[in-house]
Amino acid sequence: MAKDAIFVEQFRIGGAGPSVAIKDCIDIAGWPTRAGSRAFVDQPPASRHADVVEAILSGGGQIVGKTNMHELAYGVTGVNPWLGTPRNTRYPDLIPGGSSSGSAAAVAAGLAEIAIGTDTGGSIRMPAACCGVVGLKPSFGRVSRRGCTPASSSLDCVGPFARDVAGIEAAMALIDPGFTPAPVPTTVRLGWVTTEADPGIVEVVRAALERPGVEVVDVDLDDMHAAFEAGIAIMAAEMWDLFGPLSDDARMGADVQARIRAAASVTPDQVAAGEGVRQRFRAQVDALLHDVDALALPTLPTVPPALDDLGDAARMLRLTLLIRPFNLTGHPAISLPIDGPGGKPAAVQLVGAMMADDMLCAIAHRVLGDLA
Repeated sequence: MAKDAIFVEQFRIGGAGPSVAIKDCIDIAGWPTRAGSRAFVDQPPASRHADVVEAILSGGGQIVGKTNMHELAYGVTGVNPWLGTPRNTRYPDLIPGGSSSGSAAAVAAGLAEIAIGTDTGGSIRMPAACCGVVGLKPSFGRVSRRGCTPASSSLDCVGPFARDVAGIEAAMALIDPGFTPAPVPTTVRLGWVTTEADPGIVEVVRAALERPGVEVVDVDLDDMHAAFEAGIAIMAAEMWDLFGPLSDDARMGADVQARIRAAASVTPDQVAAGEGVRQRFRAQVDALLHDVDALALPTLPTVPPALDDLGDAARMLRLTLLIRPFNLTGHPAISLPIDGPGGKPAAVQLVGAMMADDMLCAIAHRVLGDLA
């Protein structure tokens, strides 16, 4: 195991451009893709690069290794009983966040300038907030998922981590040929989404938006909680279809195996209801974005838990309360770190219009100024 359980393997391939770490659910030719699971310990090396890896190498990026992750990308803590838990360098007593734990931790530790993760229910934004870095979930379908595990998903996106928004833009220019940084706007109008976040989190995140050139208006997303529940149901059904055979595999970690087994009980009617929520909630988000430049809310509803205080699965899932809904809609969303209550991490989440990822990054520059 490589440094602090952040990397599964370290190596160098590619050019002299920015150093890039790759989550171990993304194929790199010549190395096995194990998705953080002992069940895939005998996986043969990938025969070809994932599209996102090919794009990075074609753009001159230097890949420095494969990063650790929550098993099968199906967990929010980043704790991996087989490979170890990536060290959260800035907040070592707290979880690194999942599932792209190693990717966030690699950037936070200065082991890579950019890291690539995946986000099905918050798996980029969650660890970005925990580790104090910037993370972007691009618009659904914007960045190719070919060569990624899981092979199919209606929720999953490939996206980058970096120390600042400029690094996110550099990463997107590598992995998305259609991305060009947009000019930073002089003024922005944000819609502040009413949420169930802890009062201390709401206070610090709202205060971070009080800057010249930033107007904040209150908005409501009535189906926010319904979208959270729908995202859980749809993800569970898709994970059961993909990984159901592992539900009885003794090599699986207990937490992920329990979630896969529970996923078997999701009914077609629940999935159909979730799809109805998806359409309704997407329309609500689109309607709000006609009147504001972006939506603003906390990334996490509370401070991240300590490694020795993980509690039950439902409590951990609640950490995705404010991020999972935007996997359901597919809108781009970025997490920007700020100082939270008691010296612990917090983060601003900005949500932009579909396929306007460049403008969302430009808004992020304006919102947090030199912090971005």
